[in-house]
Amino acid sequence: MRKKFYLFLIVFAFLLSFYQGYQAIAKADSTKKVYVIKVEETVEKGLSQYIKRNISEAQTQKADHIVLDINTLGGAVDGAMEIADTLRLTEIPITAYIDRRAISAGAYIALNADQIYMAPGGQMGSAAIITGDGNAADDKAQSLWLSEMKESAERNGRDPKFALAMADKDVDIPEYGAGEGDLLTLETKQAVEVGYAEGTAANLTDLFNQLNLQDASVIEAEESLADKIARFITNPVVVPILLSIGSLGLVVELYSPGFGIPGFMGISALLLFFYGHMVAGLAGMEAIILFILGVIFIVAELFVPGGILGILGFGSVIGSLYIASGDFVHMTISLLISFAVATTASILLVKVFGKRMNIFKKLILRDSTNTESGYVSNVSRRELVGSEGVALTTLRPSGTAIINEERLDVVTEGGYITKGNKVKVVKVEGSRIVVRELID
Repeated sequence: MRKKFYLFLIVFAFLLSFYQGYQAIAKADSTKKVYVIKVEETVEKGLSQYIKRNISEAQTQKADHIVLDINTLGGAVDGAMEIADTLRLTEIPITAYIDRRAISAGAYIALNADQIYMAPGGQMGSAAIITGDGNAADDKAQSLWLSEMKESAERNGRDPKFALAMADKDVDIPEYGAGEGDLLTLETKQAVEVGYAEGTAANLTDLFNQLNLQDASVIEAEESLADKIARFITNPVVVPILLSIGSLGLVVELYSPGFGIPGFMGISALLLFFYGHMVAGLAGMEAIILFILGVIFIVAELFVPGGILGILGFGSVIGSLYIASGDFVHMTISLLISFAVATTASILLVKVFGKRMNIFKKLILRDSTNTESGYVSNVSRRELVGSEGVALTTLRPSGTAIINEERLDVVTEGGYITKGNKVKVVKVEGSRIVVRELID
């Protein structure tokens, strides 16, 4: 009887532990997951690829909600549009949390989330599209951007006039600070009032409580060192700087013996350009291969004259840069800037500093074959002027004459002198000896 009792206890304990384990697994599976992605600093294509990768990871992790923690003053329009496309195709609910500011492209990104919450004192708006030099974009770009802002507002049931006022100075909403010639920037209370924010949250914890995600497992997207480097290198301001350093370094290296610091700087700058664009997902191996082929062709041109290999090499290098960038207009501007910088710097280095810096003695050939140094292009026979002789051949007007018992090639002043007639040297111009017929 006692044995049966012990056996019953063992079976009961086993079933109890099995049940508890099952409950723990079920509870773990039922825990919601929130994936937090920070949208900070400048908006560019590097950020676009970073967000795309993390949203894909959120889908792999089977996250129930994605939160974009936004604090940015904006950036590149093409990068913002790529981010918007990624958000629109995502089935997981997305909440934009504006922690401080969502200005320009940041406001556009927030409008493409399913809902928006803002921190107290936050700002959203001022989204006019401008060019790299700070001027207003052309009418075509403006029209596209206004259409994007309007569509982004309407897709979530928001009044589009406020989105248009953020991007167009001609849309006036004076009661919210957007008078004539001003862009609209909504503060937190105003955004909630006009329906551009669902509410106010002091921080992410407060936000999770309002979204009924207080018990959710939080996964924060981490920006690796490679991601940071990629975002920095793909910045529209950094790209022309890298290309300028690369072109200047290689130009200087062409005029210096061996391989030194200029060449190393040039190649390093170009490698950084390709590395950043590859990490950002903008360039593939085809761009690297095309660049390497271009360099090989250019080097081969030094040994195989003709110009064809040089043209092919130059075209391959330029083509690889365009493929890696993916933005024809911006890359064209960057290349023009780098060409201007490299040309100007080369002229300054040679003309201004060339005579003062010893390093340029290796780059510039200063020796010349002048008369003062003892160099002559031919032997001058000025001592023959006034000497007499005989035409050895008929001069028509050139021929041969015997002068001072020396056979010389001569030329008349334009007339015809018969063989055997006497002649006199009247002029010597380098190797040209001019004679005149003597009449008895």
